[in-house]
Amino acid sequence: MTTVAAYAAPAAKAPLERTTIERREVREFDVLIDIKFAGICHSDIHQAREGWGEAIFPMVPGHEIAGIVSEVGPGVTKYAVGDRVGVGCMVDSCRECDNCKAGLEQYCTGGGMIGTYNAVGKDGEPTYGGYAEKIVVDENYVVRIPEGLGLDEAAPLLCAGITTYSPLKHWNAGPGKKVAIVGMGGLGHMGVKIAHALGAEVTVLSQSLRKKDDGLKLGADHYYATSDETTFKELAGTFDLILSTVSAPLSLDAYLSLLKTDGAFVNVGAPEEPVALNLFSVIGGRKTLAGSGIGGIQETQEMLDFCAEHGFGAEIELIRADEINEAYERVLASDVRYRFVIDTATI
Repeated sequence: MTTVAAYAAPAAKAPLERTTIERREVREFDVLIDIKFAGICHSDIHQAREGWGEAIFPMVPGHEIAGIVSEVGPGVTKYAVGDRVGVGCMVDSCRECDNCKAGLEQYCTGGGMIGTYNAVGKDGEPTYGGYAEKIVVDENYVVRIPEGLGLDEAAPLLCAGITTYSPLKHWNAGPGKKVAIVGMGGLGHMGVKIAHALGAEVTVLSQSLRKKDDGLKLGADHYYATSDETTFKELAGTFDLILSTVSAPLSLDAYLSLLKTDGAFVNVGAPEEPVALNLFSVIGGRKTLAGSGIGGIQETQEMLDFCAEHGFGAEIELIRADEINEAYERVLASDVRYRFVIDTATI
């Protein structure tokens, strides 16, 4: 075991505090990563505060991890010491089910994917995430960060990037398609960048117009305030695809009315409460209401290469580790443009 410094929530809703954790020794197919940067995802807050159900404490959150390989096991073939790498939302899966074999490890049916934190590994030990100095991960659940991306702006791509890239690709966002991104936050701003780079006509649907200039700068063609009651009338029947990145409950019927025939409304934000739906909202127009969760390892690598090719990472605000609790409150107040990233050298 290796002892490393980390920031952990000792109990549900408790402030995070500096502590130490044990990382396993490097096994045959493991890589040891010196974490350089760790993004703060709204999921971290949901889990640290048990918004999505009972959790494991102490909890070291963080599944947007970028760093440098500092040691490899004897069987490792994919990475070498000094490589720039990332770790996202999972660190293992069954590897044997149809989904795992198809590169859809995030939908593993052989026990489910093993989360980077707030989960239990195959060794029976709890997993701890990226708010730490180091992490040990099987090489098959590590991705390579292209040279064109700074590690700090790449870190949020490991969740926010792949969470938006995967559904945009799956539902064929591209030239000739009208795509709306609901929410202009950590996920939403990446959705705008990626949908634009894929060639779609991009509209942002946000509560207000206060981030309009940013949205247009990042690639949106149009920007509407959902608090304006004329928006839903004006845009009725407009979109091929709507990607909702918000974790607040929405009026699904209102948003479904914005879809064309055969359009899809896809949720990647996960509210803590159930939402209501009138089924006639999907029956009329043969519309699809769907969800999407992160992406597989191969698709995550594809996303990183895509972002590097198009010359963008996340828009970030770099913080010290002792600012994590303040950052959580600012995320909840939508006071970040657009992703907090922890400089782990300050842990």
